Amino acid sequence: MRTARLYLALLAIGIGPATLPLPAQLGARSASEWIKTLERESRTAELKIDEVIARIGLRPGDLVADLGAGTGIFTRPFARAVSPSGKAYAVEIDRELVEYIDRRAREEGIRNLEAILGQANDPNLPVHDLDVAFFHDVLHHIKERELYLKRLAGYLKPSGRIVVIDLLHGHDKEPEMQISLDDVNRWMDAAGFQPTQQILLFKDKFFVIYGRKL
Repeated sequence: MRTARLYLALLAIGIGPATLPLPAQLGARSASEWIKTLERESRTAELKIDEVIARIGLRPGDLVADLGAGTGIFTRPFARAVSPSGKAYAVEIDRELVEYIDRRAREEGIRNLEAILGQANDPNLPVHDLDVAFFHDVLHHIKERELYLKRLAGYLKPSGRIVVIDLLHGHDKEPEMQISLDDVNRWMDAAGFQPTQQILLFKDKFFVIYGRKL
């Protein structure tokens, strides 16, 4: 919270975003490093994007937010899946990545994708009626996960769903980035959500859809 407040305070006194340090996140890298890593062709094939979209059940007209979107590798297919009347939001806390996502969408002629500069503890979305909020290999990077999820809940419609895909094992050298499915279930419960579907699609990741508790 202290970093987020400092970030906002610096904005308030007129220090431009280009000169500000990035809001705190775990395992941070430069935008150029993320772009190189996330856009690798071999990695893209492993993501099973079309299958993920099918399992989530995205439909034309849906509003979907890709949280920690990176380069928009999921957001662009999401936007196509919900077109023409739906919209996809790509949320990132790195301004360079936001600009990259926006540029790629324009180059590919995707008109229903909006790149959002989020905050460390709040996605800062412009809508409060999301159908789907999506995390892929991202939740473990968020420092205050329970707080973030509680704030995220306010952006979803009553029937909205949160989708989490994350590593079953990993980050042995960075224990603060190790999360378990039990951890996620506990944070979701505190935010008012419960698991509604667990999908076996990846060998090394859990894939769970959450809906509001009845």
